[in-house]
Amino acid sequence: MPLAQPKRTLTPAQLGALLDGLAPVEVVPLEAGTYNTLHTATLAGGSRVVLKVPPDPAAPCLRYERGILRGEADFYVHAASVGVPVPAVIRAALDGGPVEGGYLVMSEIPGVSWDRAELGETDRRRLRRDLGRLVAALHTVTGPAFGYPGEGPGPLTGTWRDAFTAMIAAILTDAADHAAPLPVPLGEIGEAFAASAPLLDEVDRPALVHFDLWDGNILVDGGEISGLIDGERMFWGDPLADFASLALFADIEADADFLHGYGGPVFTAEARRRLAMYRAYLYLLMLVESVPRGYPPEGAQGMRDFVGPHLLKALTEL
Repeated sequence: MPLAQPKRTLTPAQLGALLDGLAPVEVVPLEAGTYNTLHTATLAGGSRVVLKVPPDPAAPCLRYERGILRGEADFYVHAASVGVPVPAVIRAALDGGPVEGGYLVMSEIPGVSWDRAELGETDRRRLRRDLGRLVAALHTVTGPAFGYPGEGPGPLTGTWRDAFTAMIAAILTDAADHAAPLPVPLGEIGEAFAASAPLLDEVDRPALVHFDLWDGNILVDGGEISGLIDGERMFWGDPLADFASLALFADIEADADFLHGYGGPVFTAEARRRLAMYRAYLYLLMLVESVPRGYPPEGAQGMRDFVGPHLLKALTEL
């Protein structure tokens, strides 16, 4: 979705400082992404890297977005440790450096996003099974505690219930701060989450969660999954949360091939309610972020018209 406000502009001097020592011969800005500023740089040896810089720290943002480059770098390092194809972290300054807010330099992965790949039904089903195995591998990684590793809604905490409660409180406060139009009053949304909060006590291990694995963040090349990208929304938490974006606006239980590759998780009534919580949280992020990101009025209204009913459905399931 196009933005009304421009991306952060980097001067040639800043770009040179961020890529110092990598011998770039060409640097090209990218229009991809709706939050960070991205450039690709072709290096002297012919390889290419991607440079990602967050918006100016003075720009409006959601609370969880503070320091999300730290989460993205962490995601790639941990995902690579279990054999999941992700960009390699080449350089990361997450607390400052030549530009305020930090930056991340990573390798470029070949391929096109799943939603643009030309896949026959046989290949699609095979790759969904492969994706299931990759996501299952991600979920074997255990973090130090629960929550976002960046500044986010608060520090990592010892229980998933405390961490997710803080995440919900943060997005509801963001919604109030930005006067985000929502289909349900904030008080009712908070009550719905609070009523189901005891279910979160079932989660006792902080697993690596990407939380943005929609088709646009899954790359395909040569008939294989070549990479999982854009790990900036990652957190340590309930692995079930990843199913919210893996079946965005749909039912993950209908994706038999993915679930076969993943290992056939059992969806109890309690698990379905937890998944409804994570879908509701994801839909809240999508609706609220449209305000600080400056979506054009027509696009923002279209987002509300489409996502709003899905939020209502997820809250009803609570």
